[in-house]
Amino acid sequence: MKPSRDIEGLLRIMAALRDPVSGCPWDVEQDFASIAPYTIEEAYEVDDAIRRGDMMDLAEELGDLLLQVVFHSRIAEEAGHFSFEDVVEAITRKMIRRHPHVFGDEDARQAGMAKGMWEKIKAEEKAERRARRRIAEPADAEAGYLDDVPLTLPATTVALKLQQKAARVGFDWGDAAPTLDKIEEEIGELRRAIMEGLTGDIEDELGDVIFSVVNLARHLKLDPEAALRRTNGKFKNRFHAVERALSARDQSLDEATLEEMEELWQLAKREKNPA
Repeated sequence: MKPSRDIEGLLRIMAALRDPVSGCPWDVEQDFASIAPYTIEEAYEVDDAIRRGDMMDLAEELGDLLLQVVFHSRIAEEAGHFSFEDVVEAITRKMIRRHPHVFGDEDARQAGMAKGMWEKIKAEEKAERRARRRIAEPADAEAGYLDDVPLTLPATTVALKLQQKAARVGFDWGDAAPTLDKIEEEIGELRRAIMEGLTGDIEDELGDVIFSVVNLARHLKLDPEAALRRTNGKFKNRFHAVERALSARDQSLDEATLEEMEELWQLAKREKNPA
């Protein structure tokens, strides 16, 4: 089998990998749940390549992400649920439906891209999905306003989406100041939980602090995930600077004291942000 620029080539490769007799043992034993973490990881790799502006890497990472779509589709096809062609048909149908100003009749084209129309179509699609789910999985509880926020996303993203949606119906402070007060209040409750040594309460209160910080980011019109990613990068770079400085002294991280590492940490901060 040779590399191909045709999607059919990739589909054939995945079918060969999943062949129970001649395929790859690792690929054969995978299921939706086992490869889901890789799917999420590949999406983050795409994001990273975009942020670095590395187009060659982006092409490769998009291929890795596409492979995940093909992988899930193949597993579904083997189980008789749907095929890759069904996935393509579903997304093309959705895009055509959501863009009547591009694919619709003359009247729709003249209307332009109205946000109200986009929201109306999405609302109709959500209602249809809910109807299908009720038929497939009858539930006693009535669907809530926030139920369509997927809890499988990164926790800070879920918090942000929950807050954004609640704000649309007026459940929100008008600016950042009350949010800062709320953070201080939650930190106080976390301190009390730590002093009392109640593990469950500590976890709850820590979650409340993080949730409130995400809310502050939203009011400041900042992406909390991006802000934390930037801080992660700073921490990594500064720690590496500490490691290099210790190496120049013929010291390892294990040999250095906390005081020595802290001194080098502060030096790394000053070198990056001189007064």
